[in-house]
Amino acid sequence: MAVTVRELEKIRREGLKALKEKLGVEGMIKFIQMYSDGKGDYTQEREELLKDVTIEDFEKFLAEN
Repeated sequence: MAVTVRELEKIRREGLKALKEKLGVEGMIKFIQMYSDGKGDYTQEREELLKDVTIEDFEKFLAEN
């Protein structure tokens, strides 16, 4: 499903509105500040984290969840 720039802007606006209504301006700002672009190399970290996981492990996980 393709989402247009206009739709994304509407979602962003509605999200900020909901945060402001629920948390107030100060709470909204603090919530947004908790998120950043991140640091490090996600691909390298993921490879290290999953190096011992087999396809069988993954299939078992899916079957259990």
